Amino acid sequence: MSARNSQANKAAARERLRQERERQAQKDKTRRRLVVAGSVVGVLALAGGAGYAVTQMNKPGAWEAAADKKLVAPKNTEGENGTTVLLGKKNAKKTLELYEDARCPICATFEQSVGEQIKRDIDDGKYRVQYIGATFIDNSDNGEGSKNALSALGAALDVSPEAFLEYKAALYSKENHPEESKDKFADDSYLLKIADGVAALENNAAFEKAVKDGTYDKWALEMSKTFDRSGVQGTPTLKMDGKKIETPQTPGDYTKAIDEALKG
Repeated sequence: MSARNSQANKAAARERLRQERERQAQKDKTRRRLVVAGSVVGVLALAGGAGYAVTQMNKPGAWEAAADKKLVAPKNTEGENGTTVLLGKKNAKKTLELYEDARCPICATFEQSVGEQIKRDIDDGKYRVQYIGATFIDNSDNGEGSKNALSALGAALDVSPEAFLEYKAALYSKENHPEESKDKFADDSYLLKIADGVAALENNAAFEKAVKDGTYDKWALEMSKTFDRSGVQGTPTLKMDGKKIETPQTPGDYTKAIDEALKG
Protein backbone atom coordinates (compact mmCIF):
# COMPACT_ATOMS: atom_id res chain seq x y z
CA MET A 1 0.00 0.00 0.00
CA SER A 2 1.47 3.40 -0.97
CA ALA A 3 1.89 6.20 1.56
CA ARG A 4 -0.71 8.22 -0.33
CA ASN A 5 -3.28 5.44 -0.08
CA SER A 6 -2.46 4.96 3.59
CA GLN A 7 -3.03 8.63 4.30
CA ALA A 8 -6.27 8.62 2.32
CA ASN A 9 -7.53 5.60 4.24
CA LYS A 10 -6.72 7.21 7.57
CA ALA A 11 -8.48 10.44 6.53
CA ALA A 12 -11.54 8.46 5.44
CA ALA A 13 -11.56 6.57 8.74
CA ARG A 14 -11.33 9.81 10.70
CA GLU A 15 -14.23 11.25 8.67
CA ARG A 16 -16.38 8.18 9.31
CA LEU A 17 -15.57 8.39 13.03
CA ARG A 18 -16.48 12.09 13.07
CA GLN A 19 -19.79 11.42 11.32
CA GLU A 20 -20.56 8.57 13.72
CA ARG A 21 -19.85 10.81 16.71
CA GLU A 22 -22.15 13.50 15.28
CA ARG A 23 -24.93 10.97 14.76
CA GLN A 24 -24.50 9.63 18.30
CA ALA A 25 -24.49 13.17 19.72
CA GLN A 26 -27.68 13.94 17.81
CA LYS A 27 -29.30 10.76 19.17
CA ASP A 28 -28.26 11.68 22.72
CA LYS A 29 -29.66 15.20 22.27
CA THR A 30 -32.95 13.84 20.94
CA ARG A 31 -33.14 11.34 23.83
CA ARG A 32 -32.59 14.11 26.38
CA ARG A 33 -35.36 16.18 24.80
CA LEU A 34 -37.73 13.24 24.96
CA VAL A 35 -36.89 12.58 28.61
CA VAL A 36 -37.43 16.24 29.51
CA ALA A 37 -40.65 16.37 27.53
CA GLY A 38 -41.87 13.20 29.20
CA SER A 39 -41.03 14.58 32.61
CA VAL A 40 -42.92 17.78 31.87
CA VAL A 41 -45.94 15.82 30.69
CA GLY A 42 -45.74 13.66 33.80
CA VAL A 43 -45.58 16.68 36.08
CA LEU A 44 -48.46 18.30 34.25
CA ALA A 45 -50.44 15.08 34.47
CA LEU A 46 -49.76 14.82 38.18
CA ALA A 47 -50.66 18.46 38.65
CA GLY A 48 -53.79 17.99 36.59
CA GLY A 49 -54.71 14.87 38.53
CA ALA A 50 -54.10 16.60 41.81
CA GLY A 51 -56.12 19.57 40.61
CA TYR A 52 -58.97 17.29 39.61
CA ALA A 53 -58.81 15.53 42.97
CA VAL A 54 -58.87 18.84 44.80
CA THR A 55 -61.77 20.00 42.63
CA GLN A 56 -63.69 16.83 43.41
CA MET A 57 -62.93 17.13 47.11
CA ASN A 58 -64.15 20.71 47.14
CA LYS A 59 -67.20 19.96 45.00
CA PRO A 60 -70.31 20.38 47.16
CA GLY A 61 -72.41 17.33 47.92
CA ALA A 62 -76.03 17.08 46.85
CA TRP A 63 -77.34 18.47 50.14
CA GLU A 64 -74.76 21.26 50.26
CA ALA A 65 -75.80 22.17 46.73
CA ALA A 66 -79.47 22.02 47.73
CA ALA A 67 -78.86 24.72 50.34
CA ASP A 68 -78.01 27.14 47.52
CA LYS A 69 -80.97 26.28 45.33
CA LYS A 70 -84.16 28.29 45.01
CA LEU A 71 -86.69 27.31 47.64
CA VAL A 72 -89.77 25.46 46.44
CA ALA A 73 -92.36 24.98 49.18
CA PRO A 74 -95.02 22.26 48.84
CA LYS A 75 -98.68 23.12 48.56
CA ASN A 76 -100.64 23.02 51.80
CA THR A 77 -97.96 24.88 53.76
CA GLU A 78 -97.92 28.27 55.44
CA GLY A 79 -95.51 30.74 57.01
CA GLU A 80 -91.97 31.74 56.18
CA ASN A 81 -90.40 29.35 53.65
CA GLY A 82 -93.54 27.20 53.85
CA THR A 83 -92.30 25.48 56.99
CA THR A 84 -95.59 25.72 58.88
CA VAL A 85 -97.45 22.48 58.21
CA LEU A 86 -100.92 22.45 59.79
CA LEU A 87 -103.07 19.35 59.42
CA GLY A 88 -106.75 19.22 60.28
CA LYS A 89 -109.81 21.43 60.37
CA LYS A 90 -109.22 25.16 60.60
CA ASN A 91 -112.00 25.62 63.19
CA ALA A 92 -110.24 23.31 65.68
CA LYS A 93 -109.55 25.33 68.83
CA LYS A 94 -106.25 23.71 69.79
CA THR A 95 -103.08 22.77 67.93
CA LEU A 96 -100.83 19.87 68.85
CA GLU A 97 -97.17 20.37 67.90
CA LEU A 98 -95.59 17.09 66.75
CA TYR A 99 -91.79 16.92 66.37
CA GLU A 100 -90.40 13.87 64.57
CA ASP A 101 -87.30 12.63 62.74
CA ALA A 102 -88.03 10.14 59.97
CA ARG A 103 -85.15 7.86 61.03
CA CYS A 104 -86.08 7.93 64.72
CA PRO A 105 -86.97 4.39 65.95
CA ILE A 106 -88.95 5.74 68.92
CA CYS A 107 -90.99 7.88 66.51
CA ALA A 108 -91.72 4.73 64.55
CA THR A 109 -92.91 2.92 67.68
CA PHE A 110 -95.03 5.93 68.64
CA GLU A 111 -96.61 6.21 65.20
CA GLN A 112 -97.31 2.49 65.01
CA SER A 113 -99.09 2.70 68.37
CA VAL A 114 -101.07 5.93 68.20
CA GLY A 115 -100.85 7.15 64.61
CA GLU A 116 -104.34 5.95 63.75
CA GLN A 117 -105.74 7.66 66.86
CA ILE A 118 -104.11 10.94 65.86
CA LYS A 119 -105.65 10.68 62.40
CA ARG A 120 -109.11 10.02 63.88
CA ASP A 121 -108.75 13.02 66.18
CA ILE A 122 -107.73 15.22 63.24
CA ASP A 123 -110.69 14.01 61.17
CA ASP A 124 -113.03 14.67 64.11
CA GLY A 125 -111.74 18.21 64.51
CA LYS A 126 -110.58 17.53 68.06
CA TYR A 127 -107.40 19.52 67.37
CA ARG A 128 -105.03 20.40 64.55
CA VAL A 129 -101.52 19.03 64.25
CA GLN A 130 -98.52 21.17 63.42
CA TYR A 131 -95.82 18.90 62.07
CA ILE A 132 -92.16 19.88 62.56
CA GLY A 133 -89.64 17.61 60.85
CA ALA A 134 -86.13 17.07 62.20
CA THR A 135 -82.94 15.72 60.63
CA PHE A 136 -80.59 15.52 63.62
CA ILE A 137 -79.99 11.77 63.24
CA ASP A 138 -78.29 12.48 59.91
CA ASN A 139 -75.94 14.81 61.74
CA SER A 140 -74.89 12.04 64.11
CA ASP A 141 -73.64 9.67 61.40
CA ASN A 142 -73.23 11.83 58.28
CA GLY A 143 -76.38 10.27 56.90
CA GLU A 144 -78.96 11.59 54.45
CA GLY A 145 -82.07 9.55 55.17
CA SER A 146 -83.75 12.00 57.54
CA LYS A 147 -83.37 14.83 55.04
CA ASN A 148 -84.33 12.70 52.06
CA ALA A 149 -87.45 11.30 53.74
CA LEU A 150 -88.46 14.80 54.84
CA SER A 151 -88.10 16.00 51.26
CA ALA A 152 -90.26 13.08 50.08
CA LEU A 153 -92.85 13.96 52.74
CA GLY A 154 -92.86 17.45 51.21
CA ALA A 155 -93.64 15.86 47.84
CA ALA A 156 -96.51 13.92 49.45
CA LEU A 157 -97.80 17.08 51.14
CA ASP A 158 -97.82 18.78 47.74
CA VAL A 159 -100.30 16.09 46.66
CA SER A 160 -102.55 16.50 49.73
CA PRO A 161 -102.48 16.56 53.54
CA GLU A 162 -104.12 13.12 53.52
CA ALA A 163 -101.35 11.73 51.28
CA PHE A 164 -98.80 13.25 53.68
CA LEU A 165 -100.31 11.51 56.72
CA GLU A 166 -100.66 8.17 54.94
CA TYR A 167 -97.12 8.32 53.60
CA LYS A 168 -95.75 9.27 57.01
CA ALA A 169 -97.55 6.26 58.52
CA ALA A 170 -96.08 4.03 55.79
CA LEU A 171 -92.54 5.30 56.45
CA TYR A 172 -92.90 4.52 60.16
CA SER A 173 -94.57 1.13 59.71
CA LYS A 174 -92.94 -2.07 60.96
CA GLU A 175 -92.63 -3.30 57.39
CA ASN A 176 -90.77 -0.26 56.10
CA HIS A 177 -88.96 1.54 58.89
CA PRO A 178 -85.26 0.61 58.93
CA GLU A 179 -82.99 0.29 61.92
CA GLU A 180 -81.48 3.62 62.91
CA SER A 181 -78.03 2.36 61.89
CA LYS A 182 -79.22 1.62 58.34
CA ASP A 183 -79.69 4.78 56.30
CA LYS A 184 -82.15 3.25 53.84
CA PHE A 185 -84.25 6.40 53.50
CA ALA A 186 -81.28 7.98 51.69
CA ASP A 187 -82.26 5.82 48.69
CA ASP A 188 -84.93 7.42 46.49
CA SER A 189 -85.95 4.04 45.09
CA TYR A 190 -86.74 2.79 48.59
CA LEU A 191 -88.86 5.85 49.35
CA LEU A 192 -90.74 5.39 46.08
CA LYS A 193 -91.28 1.69 46.81
CA ILE A 194 -92.91 2.63 50.12
CA ALA A 195 -95.06 5.21 48.32
CA ASP A 196 -96.52 2.44 46.14
CA GLY A 197 -98.51 1.42 49.21
CA VAL A 198 -100.23 4.81 49.38
CA ALA A 199 -103.13 5.10 46.93
CA ALA A 200 -102.66 8.81 46.22
CA LEU A 201 -98.94 8.35 45.50
CA GLU A 202 -98.88 5.05 43.61
CA ASN A 203 -97.99 5.71 39.95
CA ASN A 204 -98.12 9.45 40.68
CA ALA A 205 -95.70 10.85 38.11
CA ALA A 206 -95.48 14.30 39.72
CA PHE A 207 -94.68 12.84 43.13
CA GLU A 208 -92.07 10.49 41.67
CA LYS A 209 -90.40 13.30 39.74
CA ALA A 210 -90.30 15.53 42.82
CA VAL A 211 -88.60 12.78 44.84
CA LYS A 212 -86.04 11.96 42.14
CA ASP A 213 -85.33 15.62 41.34
CA GLY A 214 -85.10 16.61 45.00
CA THR A 215 -87.64 19.37 44.40
CA TYR A 216 -88.24 19.85 48.12
CA ASP A 217 -84.68 19.27 49.34
CA LYS A 218 -84.20 22.96 50.15
CA TRP A 219 -87.57 23.01 51.92
CA ALA A 220 -86.50 20.00 54.01
CA LEU A 221 -83.39 21.88 55.09
CA GLU A 222 -85.47 24.91 56.05
CA MET A 223 -87.90 22.72 57.99
CA SER A 224 -84.95 21.21 59.84
CA LYS A 225 -83.84 24.72 60.84
CA THR A 226 -87.31 25.30 62.28
CA PHE A 227 -86.81 22.25 64.49
CA ASP A 228 -83.33 23.44 65.51
CA ARG A 229 -84.73 26.83 66.56
CA SER A 230 -87.51 25.23 68.60
CA GLY A 231 -85.25 24.18 71.45
CA VAL A 232 -86.67 20.64 71.36
CA GLN A 233 -83.94 18.14 72.19
CA GLY A 234 -85.37 14.85 70.97
CA THR A 235 -88.13 13.08 69.08
CA PRO A 236 -90.94 12.33 69.28
CA THR A 237 -91.96 15.42 71.21
CA LEU A 238 -95.54 16.64 71.69
CA LYS A 239 -96.60 20.11 72.83
CA MET A 240 -99.97 21.75 73.38
CA ASP A 241 -100.05 25.52 73.93
CA GLY A 242 -96.28 25.40 74.25
CA LYS A 243 -96.43 22.86 77.09
CA LYS A 244 -94.70 19.52 76.62
CA ILE A 245 -96.78 16.36 76.87
CA GLU A 246 -95.02 13.25 78.10
CA THR A 247 -95.01 10.90 75.14
CA PRO A 248 -97.64 8.17 75.64
CA GLN A 249 -97.11 4.75 74.07
CA THR A 250 -100.67 3.37 73.92
CA PRO A 251 -103.83 4.81 72.32
CA GLY A 252 -105.52 4.91 75.72
CA ASP A 253 -102.69 6.76 77.40
CA TYR A 254 -102.45 9.08 74.44
CA THR A 255 -106.13 10.01 74.57
CA LYS A 256 -105.91 10.61 78.33
CA ALA A 257 -102.85 12.84 77.98
CA ILE A 258 -104.38 14.80 75.09
CA ASP A 259 -107.69 15.31 76.89
CA GLU A 260 -105.81 16.73 79.87
CA ALA A 261 -103.83 19.04 77.60
CA LEU A 262 -107.00 20.22 75.82
CA LYS A 263 -108.49 21.27 79.15
CA GLY A 264 -105.46 23.41 79.88
